[in-house]
Amino acid sequence: MVTDDANADGLADVGVPRTGGMDWGFDNTFALELDWLGVRIDPVPVAAPGLLLVNEALAVELGLDSEWLRSPEGVAVLAGNAIAPGSMPFAQAYAGHQFGQFSPLLGDGRANLLGEVIDREGRRRDIALKGSGRTPFSRGGDGRAAVGPVLREYILGEAMHALGVPTTRALAAVTTGESVWREAGPLPGAVLTRVAASHLRVGMAELVRMRASDAQQVAFAGYVRRRHHPEVVEGDWLGLLSAVVSAQARLIAQWMSLGFIHGVMNTDNMTLSGETIDYGPAAFLEAHDPGAVFSSIDAMGRYRFGAQPSIAQWDLARYSETLLPLLAPDPGADAELIEAATERIRLFDKAFRAEYLARMAARLGLDHVVGLDAEVALGLVDELLELMGRERLDHTRTFRMLSKVLRGQAAAGGDGSDAIGELVVDRGVWEAWRDRWLAALSGIPSATRPEEVATSMDAVNPAYIPRNHLVEEALAAAQLGDLAPTHALLDAVSQPFTERPGLERYAAPAPASFTDSYVTYCGT
Repeated sequence: MVTDDANADGLADVGVPRTGGMDWGFDNTFALELDWLGVRIDPVPVAAPGLLLVNEALAVELGLDSEWLRSPEGVAVLAGNAIAPGSMPFAQAYAGHQFGQFSPLLGDGRANLLGEVIDREGRRRDIALKGSGRTPFSRGGDGRAAVGPVLREYILGEAMHALGVPTTRALAAVTTGESVWREAGPLPGAVLTRVAASHLRVGMAELVRMRASDAQQVAFAGYVRRRHHPEVVEGDWLGLLSAVVSAQARLIAQWMSLGFIHGVMNTDNMTLSGETIDYGPAAFLEAHDPGAVFSSIDAMGRYRFGAQPSIAQWDLARYSETLLPLLAPDPGADAELIEAATERIRLFDKAFRAEYLARMAARLGLDHVVGLDAEVALGLVDELLELMGRERLDHTRTFRMLSKVLRGQAAAGGDGSDAIGELVVDRGVWEAWRDRWLAALSGIPSATRPEEVATSMDAVNPAYIPRNHLVEEALAAAQLGDLAPTHALLDAVSQPFTERPGLERYAAPAPASFTDSYVTYCGT
């Protein structure tokens, strides 16, 4: 379906040498079952690969030898200069709606899926290189990545994982010994080794609908079902749609509760597994602001923080359209099936709201209250967020400080106010909300002490996130060869819920002067 047109620019395997090194245990179902959905192509070797980081914990999960990964032979595989036993490097094809406009053929323009492995928990995981050179889908790009975007994805992926958010992760990052040219000029090159539940995307389903045969459409949808939603009965395409909708509703609820902004929610950046993927223009809120946009390319605010649930629903509607040929081959005769699919998309809002309320209630300790009315809980959440926005309160820090308020800790000023009250201008509005919140918490069963509730709040309200100024500080140092700030930041965000002495700067908001002018860029 894809390979003939995709090879039009003449690219082919570059003949990267095979290595007799570590057995990765590759089991390549995508490349074998869906070989028509991309191009078999090796990564392009780099001049002088050098190791930046190896994710020890993730290597253990995958059953890989981290010491071998650190060896020259291992670094050669991580850079794309050698191919591990059993690997079948493959550039996947997909389409996508980008800022609402359909692009009929995108694909891995700078990535290679090396293969799949079964981890120690029995989960199938993709291992792919990002920044590994040009492919037939590069669309004029150089196929490379710079150190900064590679380390950004490494840091944010590990932070999200530690926060309990489904996400792709980085197994390793290596330098290339080459420069990549961007608007800022020459930058040191790097390659990321990304691990994912899969790289199956809504945009991939869009390409299949547009260009695949009937048999290929069934094969792709069946592959998605078996790989990510095996609880769905074979051939139940409405059930598959519902499963993808539910997975995304849970994911977006987590983003919204934590103040995470993806930045570019194009359909080619929405996974069918329900994992977060691609950390280019991504950031966490500082001051709470539903209209916050940190992406340099989102001039109209399409992917602003507060719009993420509605954009996710829009993307899922595009996914439902890809299933219509399977659901309703004759649209005129199958209007009921089309309406049933539409109803599944409408249910995203209900599923998202339920998951979001549950997470926000836990952040306020309200999950301990027996019989609390959902509308009351939602009202408290909405009022707090409105207050935070009006007062420009830091999203992460404010939620973390609520447990201190519950514990009755006085502010440093010693005037009897609580820790958050010291930060607001309109103290009366804050205290009115605080008193309503504490009144709601009075419904906690007598057997549960306030300290237990406060401790449970600390377990879901992080002290440390990858704050934007700290990420930029780490990336700037890394480009000069200093990885100490990166290691320090990774140490903090890898244990986000446990406050530790000496890490106060990692919990503090960025200076307002930084946040007011901060933008992020795509990692291309």
